[in-house]
Amino acid sequence: MSEPTPHLWEIDHPYYCTEGNYYERGLHDVYDSWDQFHADWGDADHDMNLVFRWDWQRDSGEFLEEGETPGPDVLKVFWVLQRKAIIRSTECTVTEADEPAVKAWLADRAKTMAAIWEPFGVATEAGERDDD
Repeated sequence: MSEPTPHLWEIDHPYYCTEGNYYERGLHDVYDSWDQFHADWGDADHDMNLVFRWDWQRDSGEFLEEGETPGPDVLKVFWVLQRKAIIRSTECTVTEADEPAVKAWLADRAKTMAAIWEPFGVATEAGERDDD
């Protein structure tokens, strides 16, 4: 019996990634909701807008003062715009109700990354791209 897939906010990736681009300002966009983010980036070309990392961040409340409430969950997506060699990032406020849509979108993006690394056995049958 396989273990249930963890929620996206339960995944702790090794290390971290800084938002934006070290060499150029303004390459980090913030959206108020998953729907706003998806309207801009949902169908962006998978190859020209390669997602190389994502982080669903939840405020643990560890550093809150008494009476303060945790901030909203945030999804950070890190991109390489391959044609122009641009590193950039986006973030949007997300809710637990957004998780199925976020998971589906990220899984679709993961297929591109898996195809890149396929010669090393990273790609699986589920990782094959539909648009190849």
